Amino acid sequence: MLSFGRNCCFKYPGTYFRRGNASNHTNTILSTNSFCPKFPDPNYPFGKNPRSTHFFHHAHKLDLFLFQINTSYTQFPIPFAPFNSHYSTKAPSRSYQRRARKRLLKSSKPTLDQAQFQLALSQLPPRFTPEELCNVIARQNDPLVCLELFHWASQQPRFRHDVSTFHITIKKLGAAKMYQEMDDIVNQLLAVPLIGSEALFNMVIYYFTQARKLTRAVNVFKHMKSRRNLNCFFRPSIRTYNILFAAFLGRGSNSYINHVYMETIRCLFRQMVKDGIKPDIFSLNSMIKGYVLSLHVNDALRIFHQMGVIYDCPPNALTYDCLIHGLCAQGRTNNAKELYSEMKTKGFVPSSKSYNSLVNSLALGGEIEEAVNYLWEMTDKQRSCKKRTL
Repeated sequence: MLSFGRNCCFKYPGTYFRRGNASNHTNTILSTNSFCPKFPDPNYPFGKNPRSTHFFHHAHKLDLFLFQINTSYTQFPIPFAPFNSHYSTKAPSRSYQRRARKRLLKSSKPTLDQAQFQLALSQLPPRFTPEELCNVIARQNDPLVCLELFHWASQQPRFRHDVSTFHITIKKLGAAKMYQEMDDIVNQLLAVPLIGSEALFNMVIYYFTQARKLTRAVNVFKHMKSRRNLNCFFRPSIRTYNILFAAFLGRGSNSYINHVYMETIRCLFRQMVKDGIKPDIFSLNSMIKGYVLSLHVNDALRIFHQMGVIYDCPPNALTYDCLIHGLCAQGRTNNAKELYSEMKTKGFVPSSKSYNSLVNSLALGGEIEEAVNYLWEMTDKQRSCKKRTL
């Protein structure tokens, strides 16, 4: 414990402060770094102000500093921070502000509106069905009231939840970003063996991916594929795989992170084909985008050439945009121009991403005139598109 007495001493890095009587020079000597000039005090002569703290440069010289802190308005002397202080004066970073905001949201939990909860209970008949409970929960705007209705109904002796009540409760909690409460409801859902549907589990996986809980999303996916659910109607579909593809591709522009998650995407794609699920244009474009982001452009071209032959799914404009960007990023400008010509012959309009990639790649290669031609073509396309929308 620190005690602030009459003759107290404050110690900071390289600086000492001592409070005492100005008449007693031995109690007012301070030893500090040499960083301030020595001027006389213009307001009070030395020793006239009994409630002032004096700062001296050297103990053996007893030189008076310019800074004399009047302690008539404060109980303790104000410490003077040195120039070599280790405390940062910069504004807090965005990551720190985001973490502080999350901690504040977790600490300030909302309270249940008892009046609204009692009003919702009055709308239920004495022996209500799951459909009637689902309708009452769907009409509520407060997610806490929905959660309390779900827990209250679970305690009733003659009531059992079904797919509809789980679906509407998880939807309300996920839309309100109450992921911890939603996780508890999902655990109750997974504990019941033969309750579920494809739409319900797809929604659960989607909200877990929105909360960046990819492990939980994969666990729900494995539950859908488990052997005990072979006779049920909630096996993974193409939509389930597409939700997972979009989640694993949304990890930023770091090529190393995309390379790590690309292995998971490749395994999911192979499992989807093995289960007899035909990939669509979204899943194929996800594979191409993942290969491009992880700097495996040759694998992306392999998927591109297999789209119409093996999967019977012709490429679209987004497919060409991803490939042109990936080829230009690796300096393969000639291959990118070939895909650009093929794209225009099929009637697709290149996006600004394709034009910018071509212009940057050509300019870095020294082909300035051709880069300017692509630039003017891009501006003409944008003007024509604006006129069509108007």
